[in-house]
Amino acid sequence: MSKKPTTSRRPITRAKIAEIYALLRELDPEPKTELQYCNPFTLVVAVALSAQATDVGVNKATKKLFALADSPAKMLALGEDKVRELIKTIGLFRNKAKNVIGLSKLLLDEFDGEVPQNMDELIRLPGVGRKT
Repeated sequence: MSKKPTTSRRPITRAKIAEIYALLRELDPEPKTELQYCNPFTLVVAVALSAQATDVGVNKATKKLFALADSPAKMLALGEDKVRELIKTIGLFRNKAKNVIGLSKLLLDEFDGEVPQNMDELIRLPGVGRKT
């Protein structure tokens, strides 16, 4: 019977996180994504849809979706059923459609329709987390 190696797991410090981000910025100052988007709103929607999906699959669905709704107000006007229909090729599409409508509503209600620029506010959006 073999034993698993023991490792100590210490929490990473803010200073170490800042050091890692600085290194990443130095290595790639303008990182790009394969996701197709036209503004901060469509980017956050595309990223929320990308959970457990390929960028190719997300781009296929969002091409139709963003042609009809490229703002929170337009997305709400589409409604959850239409969003669901447009993204049904993506896994977990029912829950993701609900999240897209929820984040659109929250953006309008609390952020004047603008995507927030800080992590604490971003992660309040349905379907958006730290990994997003």
